[in-house]
Amino acid sequence: MNELVREPKQKRAIEKKEKIIKAGFDLICENGYYNTNTAQIAKKAGVSTGIVYQYFKDKYDILFEGLERYSDEIFFPILKNKEISFEKKDFDKMIRQMIEYYISNHKISNIAHEEIMAMIHSDKYVAEFYYKREAEMSSALKDILIKNGFTEENLYERVHIMMGLIDNLCHEVIYHKHDDMNYELMRELVIDTIKNLFKNDLV
Repeated sequence: MNELVREPKQKRAIEKKEKIIKAGFDLICENGYYNTNTAQIAKKAGVSTGIVYQYFKDKYDILFEGLERYSDEIFFPILKNKEISFEKKDFDKMIRQMIEYYISNHKISNIAHEEIMAMIHSDKYVAEFYYKREAEMSSALKDILIKNGFTEENLYERVHIMMGLIDNLCHEVIYHKHDDMNYELMRELVIDTIKNLFKNDLV
């Protein structure tokens, strides 16, 4: 353990640490975890490499704190907006807005996405963080639907399937980009499939 790592107490030092976290996570999102080093992070944050090592053991620490602060914007946006109201007749419109929000907010490069996904499978701390947030988002969306008049029966499971469909669609559109795939058709099929999951609530 690096004995020089410390937790800042003064406002200026706290702000400096936050700048390092944001700079590091932004670079990782742009270039990938393995293509980013602490010298690059220090330069982007406007500090010396020595300052980075005052607050972090290594870039893994920066990645993890970045995930804690900024991953909700990329992976789990529902956690930032739990007060969603809509009419049941506009359910498909709400789904469409969620899909558009996910696609427009995925500000992470293909290589960074692949590396973070790989770390979810290989690093228990990243995996625990990701699956905990995933469960929190499903629970938040379940609560939103209940507030808007949906029944609780099998709701958590249906929400989980719904989020999986939206997540997969977004990854297809943003990262995979198969030339022979009609993504507009896929989007409509995803919306129809989700509506079918909730058909008893929409009658």
